[in-house]
Amino acid sequence: MMIEGFLKYLRYELNYSVHTVLSYGNDLRQFAEFLTRGDSEQLRLDDVSVNDIREWMMSLSNAGDCQRTIRRKVQSVRALYKYMQRRALIDRNPATMVELAKLPKRLPTYVRSENINALLDQDIDLADFTAVRNKLMLMMFYETGIRRAELIGLSDVNVDASAMQIKVHGKRNKDRIVPFGSELLVWIERYRHLRSQQVTCECDEFFVRENGKPLYPSLVYKVVHDALQAAGGTDKFSPHVLRHSFASAMLNNGAQLNNVKELLGHESLAATQVYTHITFSELKDNYQSAHPRALKKGGHYGN
Repeated sequence: MMIEGFLKYLRYELNYSVHTVLSYGNDLRQFAEFLTRGDSEQLRLDDVSVNDIREWMMSLSNAGDCQRTIRRKVQSVRALYKYMQRRALIDRNPATMVELAKLPKRLPTYVRSENINALLDQDIDLADFTAVRNKLMLMMFYETGIRRAELIGLSDVNVDASAMQIKVHGKRNKDRIVPFGSELLVWIERYRHLRSQQVTCECDEFFVRENGKPLYPSLVYKVVHDALQAAGGTDKFSPHVLRHSFASAMLNNGAQLNNVKELLGHESLAATQVYTHITFSELKDNYQSAHPRALKKGGHYGN
């Protein structure tokens, strides 16, 4: 089936993550089932019209999908058509003729430095392997900006204490080197010491559970969620919030945009530039609350 071929292309040629490919697959199968009334094997892309796609979008809206979700699903259909066109299997892409609603730009959610510092400076039992591991996870997210999957897959041999850097295996099988500071080094060595004393490791990963097996996504999410919820300062509590916080902190303290791009492992500078909006927003807030003339009420033409 054409959809399955496209999904294999995304996974094995473009190296998209399993999660991303799964999302594409769900969107496209839903599209196919709508057009064929449940018999997706009968889908013929060259027979699909612009009106067919609009009717599908209307059905999604009626089912309660928000504009952002509908936009994503139509973009999945566009990508499938482009794939078919590049292989000369079809000569038109009706999905490009559908106008999508413009969405307001959402700034990445981040936690201010004072909240993060208060969280990371909390005392813990230094003899408790799980407590030390969890604190190190939080610190590594915030101080290196790595993704959840990258942290889980981090190999022990790629955490180089002597060079004070980690080698991260990122999206699309691309590796990058991320440095870290002396405080993180102390906690890495503390964690390794406890791990060698209390855990029999059965894997090559740096972070492990008490039974020596690798971490899994929901465990990491819960550790971060609980910590951020207790720290306050944000209404979202995922590991990605700490990645956003890392980027914001770097730019707020003078790091060059291109350097932050490389540390985050972004494909293009455009993906990193969104963080400049955060830093400008924070700068504006600081100015409005601190500058004496900004605090002064307007005169005849003022507000």
